[in-house]
Amino acid sequence: CKEYDSNALFPTRSGHPPQSPAGKRRAAASPFPPLPAFFFAQRPAAGTAPAPPRPPPMEATVRHFWARMRPVSASPARPLLFGGRGGGKTFARLGLPRRSCHARPAGKTRPLSSCSDGTSSAFLLGKGPGMRRPTRAAAGWFLGLGGKKGTALPEIVKAGDPVLHEPAREVDPAEIGTERINKIVDDMIRVMRQAPGVGLAAPQIGIPLRIIVLEDTKEYIGYADKKEVEAQDRRPFDLLVILNPVLKQKNNKTALFFEGCLSVDGFRAVVERHLEVEVTGLDREGRPIKVNAAGWQARILQHECDHLDGTIYVDKIVPRTFRTVENLGLPLPTGCPKLGSH
Repeated sequence: CKEYDSNALFPTRSGHPPQSPAGKRRAAASPFPPLPAFFFAQRPAAGTAPAPPRPPPMEATVRHFWARMRPVSASPARPLLFGGRGGGKTFARLGLPRRSCHARPAGKTRPLSSCSDGTSSAFLLGKGPGMRRPTRAAAGWFLGLGGKKGTALPEIVKAGDPVLHEPAREVDPAEIGTERINKIVDDMIRVMRQAPGVGLAAPQIGIPLRIIVLEDTKEYIGYADKKEVEAQDRRPFDLLVILNPVLKQKNNKTALFFEGCLSVDGFRAVVERHLEVEVTGLDREGRPIKVNAAGWQARILQHECDHLDGTIYVDKIVPRTFRTVENLGLPLPTGCPKLGSH
């Protein structure tokens, strides 16, 4: 601490008495630095200059710090995304974007969508308070083996990155089952579940390979509105890992619902999708796999396969339906088709 002349800085009516010889000897022998003058400050006499402000006590500073670190009040379920949970716990007043720290009114959840942030590539689900947000990703994420368990996961790539707008290449059958491909698949599953989401495509973590993962559980569906679940024909299904998927439409029946994407975070739009599809490909062991899907699962598959072709949901939206998640509950403009099956 800097040594101050307390007699000069803090004069009183009678002034400070001079330090005694014994006091000077004790001060000289002390191993501690002299205390700053404000520890000895007295009320200034009338007509004298006011004393400089005293800094707040340390314990008050600590209390203020922890008060800023309190998480946002427990907000009800926030939607899951097609592709993962995306991000860490949200804290208020720490310089985070407003969208990442607002509380949602009780009982309000966002409808599922089909994207990497919970809409198409990672359909939206409604997970508990402080749902993690997606973070920016670097395109061309390292395709090697990577670190051990606990290593940081790859981040979600955002719209505009070339890896999202160019067709992905097929996985070499000779590579299926290798440690490198298994590492990519495991990371995709972890990112999807952490977002949380119900689907993810490899390009969404910067890897231009034709790999998709998807999963929808009873827990996820439990966060959604029951009427929406029924309208979307949404049913739980176990984890699916499909390499080199090929999608075929089974009929011409379609449905219109809002979709979103972790790669286009914070927005939703209406997209028309086929109600029934068939997807063939290989599982992570290289064995042939066929999936006949309907309803919401069919929408997830179409959303993820679009990512492999360099297409994101905003390339297919119904005009004038694009909006922020905050405006998702507002009515559609006049002339827009109604949501549901057609």
